[in-house]
Amino acid sequence: MGAVTMTVQSLSAAEARRAALAAQGFADPRPSGNPGRRALHRVLGRVGLFQIDSVNVLVRSHYLPAFSRLGPYRPELLERAAYAPERQLFEYWAHEASLLPVDTQPFLRWRMAQAADKAWGGMRRIAAEKPELVAKVRDTIAERGPMSAGELEAESGTKAPRSGPWWDWRESKLALEYLFWAGEVSTFDRRNFERRYDLTERVLPPEVVATPTPAPADAYRELIRRSARALGVATEPDLRDYFRLKPHQSKPAVAELVEEGTLIPVAVEGWRDVGYLAADARIPRRVGASALLSPFDSLVWFRPRTERLFGFRYRLEIYTPAPQRVHGYYVLPFLFRGQLVGRVDLKADRAAGVLRVPGAFGEPALAAPSVPAGEGEIALPRGAGASARRRAFADEAVAALAAELHSLAGWLGLERVEVAPNGDLAAPLIAAVG
Repeated sequence: MGAVTMTVQSLSAAEARRAALAAQGFADPRPSGNPGRRALHRVLGRVGLFQIDSVNVLVRSHYLPAFSRLGPYRPELLERAAYAPERQLFEYWAHEASLLPVDTQPFLRWRMAQAADKAWGGMRRIAAEKPELVAKVRDTIAERGPMSAGELEAESGTKAPRSGPWWDWRESKLALEYLFWAGEVSTFDRRNFERRYDLTERVLPPEVVATPTPAPADAYRELIRRSARALGVATEPDLRDYFRLKPHQSKPAVAELVEEGTLIPVAVEGWRDVGYLAADARIPRRVGASALLSPFDSLVWFRPRTERLFGFRYRLEIYTPAPQRVHGYYVLPFLFRGQLVGRVDLKADRAAGVLRVPGAFGEPALAAPSVPAGEGEIALPRGAGASARRRAFADEAVAALAAELHSLAGWLGLERVEVAPNGDLAAPLIAAVG
């Protein structure tokens, strides 16, 4: 369907899921051939940013959202968009460390202006106690051009002792990170995932640099507008979380967007808080996508929303001691026909050429789909009994998961998929993987 009008006052839980999935790009058909720049641009237009994370047990997280929505694409497309001279993306603190369209930068300058008060403690300390070091770091980059923290440390001659097991950056690194937070330097490129920095005016396109800085209230409103477009339907805390705003920043922005008709308050089945539907949101009759999702995918990164939308309780267990993990180290939810029906622990064993699945687990939605076949979100055989329909749905979901695993393995350059006999979904998945 097209844009939802102001007459909408309530949504079913299934409609809310479909609105959210469509906003995130999962109602868009995957390209039939090799996805190109246009396809990647479409995904970015939907989600607004990719979160960056350093864990590489499978693949760096910012590469996965495009794969989840497009299938196998060339990672160099994302790298060129982020780091080529005619860049379309830049790095900054948005929803954690993120890759964002360059036109977002002016709307984050208020955050940059607060670096002296809001940056992490070590950065604030360096800026307050050693402003001459911060100035030296900036001058060195201005003179020498793009540099990594290691190159900068060697250049500056700073040899401060390490500060502890969790914060072992040297003072030059802290100064550099402060300048990054303050928007004075930006990521020029990355080598082996290590950032190289240059002055922001030499990294961003000239037209972005020349854009006037909006008033903070205008910036908050634009960020909430972009959050709403990416989420489809959301509570105020959902909207606030997307760009990590504070309540005093987001609540007035939401109220203003409601007043102008950009957001439509709605009652969503099962939600305690009021929902806000983007005025141009789509609610398709069905969402047939199958996708493995990064733990840092924007569909699931705000865990309260994930549980509210999908009944899916999701906790990342990377920092949980191995004996205490429930599902595994790096676990990806599996989306199938509008619901999160399972989760798989994944590891890319590059030396052996194997995509390993140390664990595979089903969700209640797999055993008992909550949405009737007639609604269109879940397509099950007509005329079948409830038990047969559930089995058919589960079989289709497992087959789709096996196909996604093979696709992911091929995309990562791995030769085969191996599933360990761990989890209630493991046995049927082993049979389906072949």
